[in-house]
Amino acid sequence: MKLVITGATGFVGREVVRQSLARPEITSVVALARSPVSIPAPETLPPGADTSKLRAVKIADYAEYSEDVRRETVAITPAKSRGYDWEVVKRVCHTSTLAGLAALCEAGPAQPFRFLYASGSAAERDQTKKPRFMPQYSLLRGETENQVLAYAAAHDGVEACAAKPGLILAGGGALRAALGSLVYWVSGMRPIAVTDLARVMLDQVIHGFEREPLMDGDLVRLAAEKGE
Repeated sequence: MKLVITGATGFVGREVVRQSLARPEITSVVALARSPVSIPAPETLPPGADTSKLRAVKIADYAEYSEDVRRETVAITPAKSRGYDWEVVKRVCHTSTLAGLAALCEAGPAQPFRFLYASGSAAERDQTKKPRFMPQYSLLRGETENQVLAYAAAHDGVEACAAKPGLILAGGGALRAALGSLVYWVSGMRPIAVTDLARVMLDQVIHGFEREPLMDGDLVRLAAEKGE
């Protein structure tokens, strides 16, 4: 199985790359990013990791993307979006996602081709609503989910799903556990460690999507059910 990871230098992307190298079901890992992707240090890799499976590709090398999209990263987080012009945010979070999906499908991948879109629990698909948290950004991410799913429905052999985590934690520890509990108590979002999130995402693309969407509670549950 070939795995293509976009945003491979990001917080979640790096962990997905790290774990994917140890998954025997995955024979090839293509890591896409705007900046160079480094091979993880040997001491950080899981047992059985095979770094020869990794191929790093800079987004700017892809002719399928427009020049504007090639200059951008493949995602902007809610916090970072405040520092960008809205048209830039829309191009990066929406337009380039759909362009990337189309480019991958047009390349003739093996079927089923599974596309897991990393979104967020606050993304709102119902465009008639006004979310409380960063409404413009949340609606944009929700509409991106809508169009990703519509594209999959219109193309045979394409399966799509949105993973919608809440707070993503860097790791374990009492302090982080306490922070996660506080966030859940205040917002209702279920926190998840980035290691658990990456593992669940890999399980889903390898074995098939359990459901759509994968909400924060689903991701936490799946991590607990298939814990190491």
